Amino acid sequence: MPSAPLILEWRGFYLDGRTAARHAAAVQISAAGLTFRLDDGSTHFWLYEQMRQTQGFYAGEQLRFEKNGDPPEALLLTDMDFLSALHKIVPGVSRRFHHPERRSLRRSLTAFAALGAVLVGAGLYFWAIPAAARIAAARVPVSWEESLGQNVVDQLVPADIRCSDPETNRIVADITARLSAAAASPYTFRVAVARAPVVNAFAAPGGHVVVFQGLIEQTRRPEELAGVLAHEFEHVIQKHTTRMLFQQTTAGLMLSALTGDVSGAVVFGASAAHALGALSYNRAMEAEADIEGIKLLAAAGIDPAAMIDFFEILKTKSGEMPEALAYLSSHPATAQRIASLRSMRLRVKPAKPLLSQQKWDQLKTNCRAAEPKR
Repeated sequence: MPSAPLILEWRGFYLDGRTAARHAAAVQISAAGLTFRLDDGSTHFWLYEQMRQTQGFYAGEQLRFEKNGDPPEALLLTDMDFLSALHKIVPGVSRRFHHPERRSLRRSLTAFAALGAVLVGAGLYFWAIPAAARIAAARVPVSWEESLGQNVVDQLVPADIRCSDPETNRIVADITARLSAAAASPYTFRVAVARAPVVNAFAAPGGHVVVFQGLIEQTRRPEELAGVLAHEFEHVIQKHTTRMLFQQTTAGLMLSALTGDVSGAVVFGASAAHALGALSYNRAMEAEADIEGIKLLAAAGIDPAAMIDFFEILKTKSGEMPEALAYLSSHPATAQRIASLRSMRLRVKPAKPLLSQQKWDQLKTNCRAAEPKR
């Protein structure tokens, strides 16, 4: 004698589709369909072929089955185990109704998709975007870089806060000319002295460099200022600044550069200025600017040790002079970098000091003294 079929009963609610009333129902699973009995004693039978599942695909969501019709009838259940029992009793309905075991697979797939998205994003950030920026920077017209750099400097250091002392500007221009002659670079370097006590300097694209009065006052001799300028010049020559701006700003800036659209340098000048204010070179760029900068000093007949000496000054004073951190934050003078520079053996052309010590000590504060009180 065959065994009786397994019958389970589940509590739910029936909606007839014509009214908003919910009728309590006792639902039973059979091989052909669902049978449910209402409190008024009436019995209903739905074939699986007449049904579709419209809710209950996610954890915590109410189960809802609808019977084809106009309007469709509905059956609501809150116990998610109903689906597991349904698939055990009637394996053939797997394609028609959701199987709870797929939920864990979906979670795993979602987690893998999220991890994949993170890895793709990391790849874009750490490899694809820097690679694109490096390629684009190598193809940018110098005239475009000069236009962008001028626009950036005009926004960050407007004319009213630049040093107007002729002697200070003359000696800075002399050092610039001497380094430029030895650089053999397509750029025409222009250095602006900003009338501010902060110990800082930065390079903008196209040969534009800004050095702050606070940095000049921390130097002991003009050769140390030349060391800072040589370092910043190399950031320009090696296109470090242009590459970093491409990485930090919109794709529109890169597109404008590649097409040589000078008007784009003006349009994107504000975003580039903002990015430059928070720019921090990576270790490889800093090392390259160190090595090439100290070579540039030697080629110009300026004592290369001056660059190292100034880094040492900032490193020593950083604890007692918070302003020094402005330069150290983007140009960290670590002990390892200083040691690497000291290990270089360079031939230096014999040359006279750039300026007498007495003259330099007087000149260092001229820009600050020449300005009216604020």
